[in-house]
Amino acid sequence: MLPDNNSSHDRGAEGRSAGRMDPASRPVDGERSAEARSGRVEGAAPGLHRSLSLRDLVVYGLLFIGPTSTMGTFGVLDARSHGAIALAYLLATVAVAFTAWSYARMSQAVPQAGSVFAYASAGLGRRPGFIAGWMLGLDYLFMPALMSLILGIAAHQLFGAVPVWVFTGCGILLMTLLNLAGVRTTATVSFVILAVEIALLAVFVVAAVVVLVTHGPQRGWLSPLVGSGGFHLAGVLGAVSVAVLSFLGFDAIAGFAEETTGSSRGVARALMFCLTLAGALFVIQTYLGALLSPRTPEYLAAHPDDQGTAFYQMLDSQIGTWMGTAVTLVKTIGPVFSAMVAQAAVSRLMYGMARAGSLPKGLSRVDPRTGTPRNAVLVSGAATLVIAVASAVRADGLGLLSSMVTVGAMVGFLFLHATVIGYYVRGRRTEQRVRHTVIPVVGGAVILIVLSQAAHPALVVGGLWLIAGAIVLVSRERRAKHSPAE
Repeated sequence: MLPDNNSSHDRGAEGRSAGRMDPASRPVDGERSAEARSGRVEGAAPGLHRSLSLRDLVVYGLLFIGPTSTMGTFGVLDARSHGAIALAYLLATVAVAFTAWSYARMSQAVPQAGSVFAYASAGLGRRPGFIAGWMLGLDYLFMPALMSLILGIAAHQLFGAVPVWVFTGCGILLMTLLNLAGVRTTATVSFVILAVEIALLAVFVVAAVVVLVTHGPQRGWLSPLVGSGGFHLAGVLGAVSVAVLSFLGFDAIAGFAEETTGSSRGVARALMFCLTLAGALFVIQTYLGALLSPRTPEYLAAHPDDQGTAFYQMLDSQIGTWMGTAVTLVKTIGPVFSAMVAQAAVSRLMYGMARAGSLPKGLSRVDPRTGTPRNAVLVSGAATLVIAVASAVRADGLGLLSSMVTVGAMVGFLFLHATVIGYYVRGRRTEQRVRHTVIPVVGGAVILIVLSQAAHPALVVGGLWLIAGAIVLVSRERRAKHSPAE
């Protein structure tokens, strides 16, 4: 699905809406001066620097998602889908496309840092906007902690004498320093790391094709699409509900709307391109992995302890230990840079909410030299450190963090879909009301299905986080009501 850019009525409405936005926001379209594009206007307060290209946005999104993220969940989804794992990822790509479409529409209408917070505030109102941003913060705040913990666990496997929490803390320190250096620095580092991961995937694809041509597949050629031993619809749909979680992070692109060198349409294009490319990479690697897997889906279903290492065991047995070692090394280094993008995203969310008065104003301060929300980066880094280290000393820390990330993201996506309807349909900003109702409703239904699969402890934590957000909102409104300045 591509964002609709053909309605002149839509563009006019968006332009009028842009005129009512916060003065710190940027216009939807039109030419900008060099000073405005860089975010450095003489006499104005320091703002975010516009230095990210379309390529940088796509790199950020792909690095956050992780091009090789399917390798860790391959065994789980292969067993659940009864071998139709490539089909599960193909359907998951289509399912997530509804959310990407909603992001693309709102990123054009409200091109501001803060993503869902800014969108919901414009389409639903200030209070729903705060709750939307607060819930998405559960995802953005816990995601870098999760990635850092994965780094710590992987590094501990290589250097067992060093505790997991030490590696985890060092990873957080590194990513915080990189984010403080400025968005241009993080974009350059991100491109290099992503290039390494893509190159590794390319090597895997070539090696897999050589093995298949030489020795043939372990399963039927169509089994990754139709299943092994028969098609099981319920199993495929169950696998899809898990596979969509592999795409978490593509939405971070929207948080950098005020740091792009082009128009807001660039953010929309980056969102859709990132989703399409990630989906293609996921389908290709799971298709080849299923053909080469010496273990059947039935075996994996009967031996859940082997599901987490199924892909790596396939690499060792079918391609060679050198491939497994290379993948392990990249999976050890990669998470810290995915966490870096996640931390950058949460700092932009904090910045946007603070600028609107929903969080302490100190979080909206921007370093005039680097153009980064310095205080927000430091606060997010400190919070990530506490969360990640506390999880590193728990036996169930990894699973708990994964579940909390899922709940926060899904609730944020629900607000996003509701916002499209509120902004365009209820706000009468489009003539295509059916389209702007049906697509968000379908997208929201997909998100509800995924939420229903979340672990009970994660739902409890999400509920407590929601209650805490409501308390913060009420207390801030009461203080503002009784403040002499008001």
